[in-house]
Amino acid sequence: MYFPYFRGKQNELIAIRDNASMIKDAGIIPIIEPVKENLSPLKRAVSELTKVEGEFILIVNPKHGDLKNNPKPLFEELIEKNPKIYEGLSLGYIVNDGSNLMDIEDFLGEHEKFNIAIIHYGYPKGKDLADSLNKFPGVEKHIFIDGYSGKLYQKHFKVEGAERILVRDGFKQRKNAEYPGNEHFSDLHITYEDEGMRGFGEFLIVGDDYMETGGPAYAIAIHLTYLDDEKNMFIWHFLSDRTNSPVDPAGKFFEALEKLITVIDDDTFAFNSRACDEFRHLHKRGHFPGLGHVKKLSMQHHIELLSDYLKDVTE
Repeated sequence: MYFPYFRGKQNELIAIRDNASMIKDAGIIPIIEPVKENLSPLKRAVSELTKVEGEFILIVNPKHGDLKNNPKPLFEELIEKNPKIYEGLSLGYIVNDGSNLMDIEDFLGEHEKFNIAIIHYGYPKGKDLADSLNKFPGVEKHIFIDGYSGKLYQKHFKVEGAERILVRDGFKQRKNAEYPGNEHFSDLHITYEDEGMRGFGEFLIVGDDYMETGGPAYAIAIHLTYLDDEKNMFIWHFLSDRTNSPVDPAGKFFEALEKLITVIDDDTFAFNSRACDEFRHLHKRGHFPGLGHVKKLSMQHHIELLSDYLKDVTE
């Protein structure tokens, strides 16, 4: 029922690779939008998911990054050369305001042997699209990106045998120095059925806005999600004390880490994840692993938190 949306940068893919067994056991189905020309990290992540017989959705017409105008390598290097991934694989196809029905129908006709997930990202004519998709039984999932498809649009895709999933961005991106101490993240994991959906998703603690690289780190922020006593989800933002200079990112990381350690050791709402254990280890060793690894740990914690929640609600 949980469909986290990953843009396939290195640390996102490492988070999938390192947590493949947990992802599979919790019934989590990651959506992966490849964004890098170097497919090796993607291949390793997909290989781990395949080993544990996990399901995943691979977007084959990415709209960001190196492959947005040339998705052909995805098929030639990843899918056609690796038939073992077929069983757990669904092909994701983004439809937005630049899509046309002829291209969509051509794609579906050429890939009838695959399960298909349509990613609704702002296509303007829902009824026309729905009428066209009804010709293709391989379309098993409709994934709506919240803010790009209204209720009337979504209504056209109530089709027997096809699941509907709502992805809502819970992460409010700001400059690092401007994050509050904590704020609401999402309640969609509780309310998705009230929305008429079979599943839910979000863009983890990264957000929907895509950036190739971050700028200089004037402030360091570590993000950690948690559930309150009603299982509503919030997010802590642990900031460095210094926020006005790009120098000494390691020192500023430890300023933020000190605040995180205090909370996860003392706050009753803190979930004791394996990622938190690694944060404690970094604190004890006095080691700065780089900001990419810090982001990976925050993503891992979020996946662990929802994995634990899903086990409780499905037992």
